[in-house]
Amino acid sequence: MGRRSTTKKLNVWMNGIPVGYWETTRQGERLRYFDDWLTDEQARPLSLSLPFLPGNAPYKGQIVTDYFDNLLPDNDAIRRRLAMRHQTGGIDPFQLLAKLGRDCVGAIQLLPEEETPSDVYEIRGEVLNTARIAQRLRNTTSAQALGQHDHDEDLRLSIAGAQEKTALLRHKGQWCRPHGSTPTTHIFKLPLGLIGHMQADMRTSVENEWLCSKIVSAYGIPITRCEIEHFEEQKTLVVERFDRTPSSDGSWIIRLPQEDMCQATGASPLRKYQSDGGPGIAQIMELLLGSDHAEQDRRNFFKTQLIFWVLAATDGHGKNFSIAHLARGRYRATPIYDVLSAHPVIGKGKNQIPPQKAELAMAVRGSTNYYLIEKIQRRHWIAQAQQVGFGAAAAEQLIEEIIESTEAVIADVSRLLPGNFPKDLAEAIFSGMKKHCIKLATVRG
Repeated sequence: MGRRSTTKKLNVWMNGIPVGYWETTRQGERLRYFDDWLTDEQARPLSLSLPFLPGNAPYKGQIVTDYFDNLLPDNDAIRRRLAMRHQTGGIDPFQLLAKLGRDCVGAIQLLPEEETPSDVYEIRGEVLNTARIAQRLRNTTSAQALGQHDHDEDLRLSIAGAQEKTALLRHKGQWCRPHGSTPTTHIFKLPLGLIGHMQADMRTSVENEWLCSKIVSAYGIPITRCEIEHFEEQKTLVVERFDRTPSSDGSWIIRLPQEDMCQATGASPLRKYQSDGGPGIAQIMELLLGSDHAEQDRRNFFKTQLIFWVLAATDGHGKNFSIAHLARGRYRATPIYDVLSAHPVIGKGKNQIPPQKAELAMAVRGSTNYYLIEKIQRRHWIAQAQQVGFGAAAAEQLIEEIIESTEAVIADVSRLLPGNFPKDLAEAIFSGMKKHCIKLATVRG
């Protein structure tokens, strides 16, 4: 009797076109593009870290694992809940994506060999009322009990990140649970609660992220559109996906290829922070030299880093920046996303981060790497700009733009605040921004 095969395989699809396959064997993991995909008019690599190879040679090992691992939540507790709910048999990337790979970030779908996404070019879904959306949000933070099966939870999707979230389809003005290959169009993010060993209070993270999105947009940086919504007692931030767009005739929804900077640089999600070996400002600025809009993308990325410092946005790691893949290997930066200010939780009280410990996710390089927000000064931004070929004059111009526009940004955004918006949250963020702009203006090289 022969040895039972331990090879497992998933085919990779992109908008109804077979792209390649991902398999796991006794020897490890392997990714190979299909020959027909290489000559397709829509052909493009899945990742900058996985370009087409001579002779269409396959990729093997950790670089394959890391690419697919980055499609999943990087929080182990969330992975365990997903594994229990969908009975995956484990939490490794292949096990999870075999069940959750029908609706990934970007354009790919992962399906068993015997299955084809036959209903890609139509929109199918079940309309959900407020009560069912509220229940879905409640279920997002709970694991399915053993033997329990809720047919309303048949939606199989994978959304990267460390926050509790789910996703739905918006169609003809109604929220729907998509069926078959119809993708989700909006992500629903729940409040973070108390986070980290200091138990920093982020129970207003929904309002915080909404406010930060308005601030970043007012500074002129493209960012995902989002709104605060309530479904019964459930508060959520509803974020419009920029990796989805309707077809020209509106009959189906196109998945847009993209990847985050960890995927693009071949980094594990465990190394999303620069201090852990993940991508930093210099590596991303170099990568953006190859963008179809290199000058604008590099300018926006550098300005975003300055804005993150002004906002004390401490979680701007490699997974929170992405590129969109265009045909024939071209690419450009996507809008930014997932911006939260730490100003409300920086302080000396309970559930607060001491000011001397608040760090950026990516270092500003002066004579050394500066992560601590308190330590970063104007001259460090100038030095960083020079080191990445952006130039001192360009950095000075961006710094002055931010200093001169901040009061107007705060005034404009203040007019958008709803009457029930937490005033202490807004005031903490606005006052922190002003304080940092004063430091930028007064501390010179």
